[in-house]
Amino acid sequence: MTTTAASQPLGYRVLNPATGEVVQTFPTATDAEIQAALESSHQAYALWKEVPIADRAKIVARVGQLFGERAAELGAIITEEMGKPASQAKGEAEFCEDIFEYFATNGPELAADQPITPIGGGRAVIQKLPVGPLLGIMPWNYPYYQVARFAAPNLMLGNTIILKHAESCPKSALAIQSIMDDAGVPAGTYINLFATHDQIADIIADPRLQGVSLTGSERAGSKIGEIAGRNLKKAVLELGGSDPYVILDAADVKAAAADAWGVRMENTGQACNSNKRMIVMDDIFDEFVGELANQAQGLVPGSPSEEAEGTFAPLSSRVAAEGLAAQLQDAVDKGATLHAGGRLMDGPAAYIEPAVLSGVTKEMRAYYEELFGPVAVVYKVTSDDEALALANDTPYGLGGAVFSTDEARARKVAERLETGMSNVNAYAGEGADMPFGGVKRSGFGRELGPLGMDEFVNKRLFYIGE
Repeated sequence: MTTTAASQPLGYRVLNPATGEVVQTFPTATDAEIQAALESSHQAYALWKEVPIADRAKIVARVGQLFGERAAELGAIITEEMGKPASQAKGEAEFCEDIFEYFATNGPELAADQPITPIGGGRAVIQKLPVGPLLGIMPWNYPYYQVARFAAPNLMLGNTIILKHAESCPKSALAIQSIMDDAGVPAGTYINLFATHDQIADIIADPRLQGVSLTGSERAGSKIGEIAGRNLKKAVLELGGSDPYVILDAADVKAAAADAWGVRMENTGQACNSNKRMIVMDDIFDEFVGELANQAQGLVPGSPSEEAEGTFAPLSSRVAAEGLAAQLQDAVDKGATLHAGGRLMDGPAAYIEPAVLSGVTKEMRAYYEELFGPVAVVYKVTSDDEALALANDTPYGLGGAVFSTDEARARKVAERLETGMSNVNAYAGEGADMPFGGVKRSGFGRELGPLGMDEFVNKRLFYIGE
């Protein structure tokens, strides 16, 4: 039986954002279950770290294979849970196969001893050793991918994992646990836990836990960072972003705008490193905005499982849609121009029309706040220096991109972006081998690529004297 979201308390539940209905609820963990999970993870670590890394790699590779084999089934789960269009949902699960395969293949080399030459004689290496049980606090916007990029390198290293997923993603969380179990990950090595916020603090404070990784909002990151710091625990925080997407010039302005729109609409605009601020040179600005408006106009709500042409998917929740609508209204009330879309649809579902907004100024919430949804915000600039200054005028520093037919010109601007990821003539350098992370209030630490195995590791000096 289904009920409306308004009739249900918050907690672990499947709430279909396309209908506003609560489909299924799940109980939260008891305090006794929390303690049992910590002890199980602690005991499993003592065994898992002793398994040769080549043998761990076989299990990690099998995890990836199961993500690929079950991609359609996994995709359907998150389409229902958070409204991700079906093809993107399946693609996310398939990308997880690449991530696990990358670390299974490259992990032994990435974790190998690093020789150094002591000035005073003797022999020395830097060893990369596991540290123990870790807590992962994962978000709803990429329910599989976010877990994969945390779990894959740490399982390879020999760490064990307690995973607290978003309360709106219980079925996908359980599906990941089933994959781990079926792949042969030993009991206690990966534990899904439906913990409460209060219980998270207790887990981090427990001496058996050695670190915490969170992907989420700036607000959540500040809370988790504070708890981790108070308990002297290593933390990795991947938080919000308001990435600049700078168009200095374009051989085909309409094509450039269509590409930018496609990037912005990925996952219905709910990506940390989406191109949330499009910064466009004045001589092509009007044509660029006009094409964005053409892309947005006439779209109607549609089922994310069907993806009919001319439709758009819901946001993850009605609350999220209402929050985005409030940010848009604030901008319009203070003088911004809404070129298309932006209307919050009636009813309990989470649909808001994809929008194009320009004329945003510092007095508006949209200037400094992250707009986590299908809104293309476009700024007009008259010089490369103005574009750079605007690009860096943000509390965030996740990623950014600069486009020009003159690569040297684009590179000159991109080199000066205050971000953790900077791109020239490409939206992003994405892949299992590409490190991901930011600076400023976008957090700290890196995931994926060779840096993904360098966070929760004891970089131990091992020295033998002469």
